[in-house]
Amino acid sequence: MMAARLRLALLLSVCLCAAWARPRIEPAIRLPSERAAAAGDETDDAVGTRWAVLIAGSNGYYNYRHQADICHAYQIMKQGGLKDENIIVFMYDDIAHSPENPRPGVIINHPQGGDVYAGVPKDYTGREVNVNNFFAVLLGNKTAVSGGSGKVVDSGPNDHIFVFYSDHGGPGVLGMPTYPYLYGDDLVDVLKKKHAAGTYKSLVFYLEACESGSIFEGLLPNDINVYATTASNAEESSWGTYCPGEFPSPPPEYDTCLGDLYSIAWMEDRYLMFTSFSLHLHTVKFCPDLVKPIHIDFHNLRTESLKQQYNLVKDRTSVHNTYTYGSHVMQYGSLDLNVQHLFSYIGTNPANDDNTFVEDNSLPSFTGAVNQRDADLVYFWQKYRKLADGSPGKNDARKELLEVMAHRSHVDNSVELIGSLLFGSEDGPRVLKAVRAAGEPLVDDWSCLKSMVRAFEAQCGSLAQYGMKHMRSFANICNAGILPEAVSKVAAQACTSIPSNPWSSVHKGFSA
Repeated sequence: MMAARLRLALLLSVCLCAAWARPRIEPAIRLPSERAAAAGDETDDAVGTRWAVLIAGSNGYYNYRHQADICHAYQIMKQGGLKDENIIVFMYDDIAHSPENPRPGVIINHPQGGDVYAGVPKDYTGREVNVNNFFAVLLGNKTAVSGGSGKVVDSGPNDHIFVFYSDHGGPGVLGMPTYPYLYGDDLVDVLKKKHAAGTYKSLVFYLEACESGSIFEGLLPNDINVYATTASNAEESSWGTYCPGEFPSPPPEYDTCLGDLYSIAWMEDRYLMFTSFSLHLHTVKFCPDLVKPIHIDFHNLRTESLKQQYNLVKDRTSVHNTYTYGSHVMQYGSLDLNVQHLFSYIGTNPANDDNTFVEDNSLPSFTGAVNQRDADLVYFWQKYRKLADGSPGKNDARKELLEVMAHRSHVDNSVELIGSLLFGSEDGPRVLKAVRAAGEPLVDDWSCLKSMVRAFEAQCGSLAQYGMKHMRSFANICNAGILPEAVSKVAAQACTSIPSNPWSSVHKGFSA
């Protein structure tokens, strides 16, 4: 009896501790002028207009997480006070109403999260999500836009622009659901043009993709008021999270990852989280809110700087600098901008105006994540595994899985063979895998790189999203002085035909 009472007392004390741990907001009422002074005179009027461009560069249910990231970001912008007329969303929009979506019309970005799809504007969807439209929107060029809502970043010299791009990538390249893909030199050229036009005060670019650092490494100047952070450095993958088989895992009816590690880290930075406890049954009875994570939107983004968020995101994405998985979050461009407050770009929840920045945001580390390039395999495997043996669906799922794996093997073997034919079996791997020193761009001649990609794809088939990993090999062939015509000849020897699977098909065009 005494032991039971002691156990109950302990459980009640845990409940009380959790209750006291909740953030408290001082009851004092402050005038708007007083709040502005506390925030460094960063009033709404002083900031100018905030613009946001949010783009998911993929399609397919197996890439669920990219559109989930973008929808979540939209909700943050709206809660921060940005108007729909100043938020431009690119997403293929084939996820929410996909027959594979267990919750039709709903997209989630966290295992216990709510719907982030509701209310998201469909500015550019389907094949309207392309490089030309993205660049036209950034430049504010309404006449260059094809289809869609026609919204562009019609910004002025006092305005702040936030860009968030979530997708697959590779050295020097970012994916699109349409061809061609986006290349680092073209993106930086557009940012330079935007700066030359004098149509923004500062621009912040958050980029989720494998080898995303290579998009800005050695390319982005430090004097055009553009500050960029990337999910990874120039030579490593980024990571998916909330994936089947990991913890936290998505609800069992989901076969796909719900988010990306870097993206989740910066978007959940706004929250304080109180972690679940698996205690005695009395916990559920007396403290039911301890059974699942509690997210409280707490951060005052008027006081949290870009640099402070960068450090928090870097720590969480690297598993507290252990890199047991995860990646090196990087920053590029005008680093002096990182002292500015997040409020200038994504606004803030007015309910948090009296709160101060918390250096330790108490968000838990993930216990696992999935390499971004393998996240689609997780989906195809889960789909195959769950279906009943002998069913028609099982056979179709098996075919899909084998096609994905065959495409990967074909691309890897073809690039390796081309390297051996060009440089010899011993030097080939060394040349293809060489990584330039930090601060240098991926390639000297970007036109050569794009021609090299087209030469390969014409003979061997599409690289597709997986094959972007080999962009460094093509860049190194260019850096070695080899012409695309020479690569075309050896590619014809390496690839006697283009595989018939849909991943290798070039009927939609080339990647460059």
